[in-house]
Amino acid sequence: MATTIEQEPLYPQLPVGQEVIFVISNSTIVASQTNVRFVADVYISDTTAISPTTTTIPTATFKTTPNNAGVGIFDFRQIVENYVSADNMAFNDSKYKTVVTTNDTPHPIHLINQYSRNKNAVRWLTIQFKTQYIDANGDTQINTPENSVDYQIINGYLKYTDILDIFDNDFGYSLGIFNLSSPADRFLTNAPKIQYANLEDYGTFAFLSPNDNVDFMRLIYRNSSGTEIGTEDVDKDFTNGAYSSLGSAISNRLLYFGCFPANLQNWSSTFNALVSAGTIQGGSITVRAHEDGNIPPQLSDDYTIYVNCPDTKGFESIRLCWLNQWGAWDYYTFTKKSVRSISTKGSTYEQLAGTWNEAAYRVDSYKGGKKAFRVNATEKIKMNSDFVSEGENVMFEELINSPEVYILDGYQTDEPLSALNQYVTPVRLSTSSFTKKTVANDKLIQYTFEVEKSKTLRTQSV
Repeated sequence: MATTIEQEPLYPQLPVGQEVIFVISNSTIVASQTNVRFVADVYISDTTAISPTTTTIPTATFKTTPNNAGVGIFDFRQIVENYVSADNMAFNDSKYKTVVTTNDTPHPIHLINQYSRNKNAVRWLTIQFKTQYIDANGDTQINTPENSVDYQIINGYLKYTDILDIFDNDFGYSLGIFNLSSPADRFLTNAPKIQYANLEDYGTFAFLSPNDNVDFMRLIYRNSSGTEIGTEDVDKDFTNGAYSSLGSAISNRLLYFGCFPANLQNWSSTFNALVSAGTIQGGSITVRAHEDGNIPPQLSDDYTIYVNCPDTKGFESIRLCWLNQWGAWDYYTFTKKSVRSISTKGSTYEQLAGTWNEAAYRVDSYKGGKKAFRVNATEKIKMNSDFVSEGENVMFEELINSPEVYILDGYQTDEPLSALNQYVTPVRLSTSSFTKKTVANDKLIQYTFEVEKSKTLRTQSV
């Protein structure tokens, strides 16, 4: 009379934007009892993994009847995707410049000095399955439950072109390449491994850390000739915003690393010395994950950020950041011509001329006629990329498909007690179509995007 999990997700790391299918059976009870229901108690935790007991309160409970084959099929996708979201703010104990992140001193995730744990992007998922039925005495009975493994659900999604693995009917997409255990493994991004940024640009790379392999991130600085001019190893520890031991805390399972030029200006004396000497401008920063003492010690592919030379044509740079396929952040700085425009759509009313509520009528020339009651103004920005390679196509496709897009301001001197509200500006991508360009078809590849600031410009109300 045991409840059996016949089919379940193949891998313990689950992007929530996919089918999360479980098939449950109990052939004995289905064949011999009435009013049979398969019951699923769903447990989702934002701290540590849950071992369900009779006293544990589930996050949600679902029931289904056996189908014609005598099994119950559950798809939990629409449930679990409500419990993960984008990490917009850094986790407590990370740092921005000299200030430690706390509830009273919050910092945007993009501005971190070194590391930050995740707050919302990953959760534990455990499901307990039971079979419920009515016995011969008319009493409701529930048999011994069966627990699933502990899954880590991630705020990512699968494209229809992503190749699934299948074994004994269990299917899923392996995120192993993001778990950083070999020199070919990747950070949580589909962006090219060669990127470009201005000296004032912030940004992060995210990576999964289920096995605690990574001991430090290595930064290799090169000048414009490609000659190495310095290295820096950033330990993954509590002091730098990570953790002291992996444990089962879900916040440790996905980490962000701030490694773009502005992040390094926040704290690195080595990098700031290169800035002052003018040797990093036009050069590059190579980022890779490492493990102490093992062979090979390199645990990720190389990601290289080329530092743009100062623009001599006077174009304003616009840096966008957006939520990518894997629930982390991608960035791109548009360095060519950009155009800002403001459009208004206000409310009007007819105002009486003169004064009507005083001892004498007075002619006031500023009164009368159609007046603006409220002006609702929005700002739009049309921006152009530099000439890019075909490798940027996937990244820009995710930009136009992303539910969260922001303009990210660059490094600046903060006022005392600053709330840091000036750095991240929400925008809506008003460009509604994206045509992939290729060298064969288009020779030189350049893209134009337009965004609209989400917030209306503030003004007085009459």
